[in-house]
Amino acid sequence: MADVEPERERLLDEEDATGTIFPGENSGQDSVQRRQEGATYEEAIAATGYGRFQYFLLFACGWANASDAIEILCVSFLLPSATCDLKLTTSDKGWLSGVIFAGMMIGGYVWGALADVQGRRKVLMLSLLVNGLFGLASSMANSFLLFLFFRFLSGVGVGGSIPVVFAYYCEFQPKSKRGTMLSVLAASWMFGNIIAAGLAWLVIPRTYLQFSMGAMTYDSWRVFVALCTIPSLTAALLLTCMPESPKFLMEMGREKEALRVLSHVHKMNTANGKTPRQYSIRQLEVTTKKDDDKARHPRGKNAWRVRCAEIGTTFRVIGSQTVELMKPPLTSRTVVMLVIFFSVCFGYYGLWLWLPELFKRIDLYGGSPCLKSPAGINGSIPVTPANESCIPSEDVYFEGFLTAISNLPGNIFATVLMHKLGAKILLSGSLVFSGVSVFFFWFVSSKTQSLIASCAFGGISVIAFNSLDVLGAELYPTHLRSTAMGIQTGMGRIAAILGNVVFGLLVDTHCAIPLLMVAGLLVIGGLAAIKLPNTKGMELH
Repeated sequence: MADVEPERERLLDEEDATGTIFPGENSGQDSVQRRQEGATYEEAIAATGYGRFQYFLLFACGWANASDAIEILCVSFLLPSATCDLKLTTSDKGWLSGVIFAGMMIGGYVWGALADVQGRRKVLMLSLLVNGLFGLASSMANSFLLFLFFRFLSGVGVGGSIPVVFAYYCEFQPKSKRGTMLSVLAASWMFGNIIAAGLAWLVIPRTYLQFSMGAMTYDSWRVFVALCTIPSLTAALLLTCMPESPKFLMEMGREKEALRVLSHVHKMNTANGKTPRQYSIRQLEVTTKKDDDKARHPRGKNAWRVRCAEIGTTFRVIGSQTVELMKPPLTSRTVVMLVIFFSVCFGYYGLWLWLPELFKRIDLYGGSPCLKSPAGINGSIPVTPANESCIPSEDVYFEGFLTAISNLPGNIFATVLMHKLGAKILLSGSLVFSGVSVFFFWFVSSKTQSLIASCAFGGISVIAFNSLDVLGAELYPTHLRSTAMGIQTGMGRIAAILGNVVFGLLVDTHCAIPLLMVAGLLVIGGLAAIKLPNTKGMELH
């Protein structure tokens, strides 16, 4: 009986991912030598083929990414109609647009770092649940401060899912398709934008949708906010059907689990109503060696001590990963990426989230949104002028919908050329031309001209975001990928907060200043991108 357990462990070591045992293999082979002779990640993922699994994964991750876009952008569409209900000043609108980015700044770092230690899939699901549940709670807030608080907590969830979803998705892609497919995933942001704009157009002007909840009236804009939480909650549900990233499992030394995942991917890709071919790879080149499942999941009186030690280790690893990002050879690319994220997020979110409000002002007063309004004192617009309805005309939301659709040509352009030109060239060019397009906002003098300028900005700037998503996934090694993207998106959140606050403070009296700041920063970001390495066709670290 004493020899049974060692023999069982030996057989388990010879078991492949599908559960088939290969008795001819040498179980006494040295562990280090065995791993050095195993397949690399690129070889292993290429051997799974490409098909049904990746398409379902694209749908699940794309829906998660779209849900983040919906949650962020929905605030911009409710601002014109929530003004009366929440008694918003222009400054309040700036803080309301910016507070979600404060939550994203915290969530991006914490969730992103945890995903590098605890796994991609679990962290992604939890962050989507936080996003959806607190977004739903915000629809029932009956005061500005409470609404602000729930939007902050929703932002904590959004901040985690954005960096993790790209790290998770790219680790199932072979290098021959990685750039193109990451660009396709990034295009799902556009669909989230269109869904948010379309929902706002269909729901908010319909005052008959409102109903009473005790002392509070559940207005149509609250119905809109509640509907916007459905994508994140359903995305979390979809991810329950997906496995953990095999690249992450290999990095953690969990070879058997990685093989099971890869075999599952291969089975889905090759099963066409027939018995699937057997996955050919039985050994992987892993970095470390973990203890067995019993050691990883202790029971009994010592379990809580082990868990506490694991938590402490996790936070120490997060700190060391953050320091490693600022050490050579990663120093220059990290600094450049932080500059770019600040530039693009200040510019895009500072302007984009204010477009429905600017359209509303053009609809009310005519001419350019930067012209002084006769309704206010010294060019400032009161909270609710006499000629302003609490629910703006449908034209305001229809124009927002058209602006959202303007992202489509840019997404197609980026998807087609990402693999041919590389993310670096597309990023640099898009940022420079985006800055030039914003400069012309200062000169518009009619609603039509403002709409054309907004569509041009949306179509060009989306290429920069698609390129950033690809570069962010390819510039860093696996054990730092989510942490790096979390820190960079955190910098972007700081920029987005500042952009929205600056617009809120200056849009009434000195509208040209934030517009010129946006134009200048986008051009600076485009020039900084030239310093980044070209990742076209490069293997994942």
